[in-house]
Amino acid sequence: MADHTVVLPQFGMGMKDGEIVKWLKAVGDSVTEGEPLVEVEAAKTEVEVPSPVTGTLKQIVAEEGSTVDVREAIAIIEV
Repeated sequence: MADHTVVLPQFGMGMKDGEIVKWLKAVGDSVTEGEPLVEVEAAKTEVEVPSPVTGTLKQIVAEEGSTVDVREAIAIIEV
């Protein structure tokens, strides 16, 4: 099994960071590629970040309420 690092995607040209609002999955949960993983607030808009791969959520790196930079790790999925 390999690990895949999930990073905060950039939703717009001016987006530099985002706040983790709510995790929709918990560590140990199975996730499917494209399935909503976490809600993020960026530029006063809430968006859902989909899982980039199918696997098991191994670790949440960015906790709810934290602000992370674009392309910074937010979770690790075991594939």
